[in-house]
Amino acid sequence: MSWKNTQQNSFADSLVIEHKSLSELDDVHNIINWGEIEQTLSNLYTSKTGASAYPPIMMFKILILQAWYALSDEALEKQIARDLMFRRFIDLSLSEAVPDHSTIWRFRQLLNTENLLEPLLEQINHHLEQNSIIVSLGSINIMMPPSLKPSNHANARQEWQQHSGS
Repeated sequence: MSWKNTQQNSFADSLVIEHKSLSELDDVHNIINWGEIEQTLSNLYTSKTGASAYPPIMMFKILILQAWYALSDEALEKQIARDLMFRRFIDLSLSEAVPDHSTIWRFRQLLNTENLLEPLLEQINHHLEQNSIIVSLGSINIMMPPSLKPSNHANARQEWQQHSGS
């Protein structure tokens, strides 16, 4: 199956003024090994015919945002349409169409049918945990505990585990 080309920047993308609020999810995005996840998702669509589908890695990133921000499928569709930070996280150009709520629902159902959703979310949580990043579910707060000092990661990790009771 062919994928829609969502990684090509459009003229509209070049007009977006860079602002720190657009990069709030960049650190989280950069620590996750998307290659591992993409490899797991690569066999979901095997048909050589039919319309081009959204890339599975993009759809999975959408489900991550849905979990982190506690959004319904409909609300998530609207949020992606209007939020530049969400589009940036999922690598969706401003000139590309947003997946509709039924596409999001069908992709989540496919992952559940293949028993992939929970293991993949656990993999994401593992990456975040390894980097001492806390995601507050249902809110937009992605933060590192204030007691952590990035200069001494080993001590910070141990201190964080004691702090969180892990």
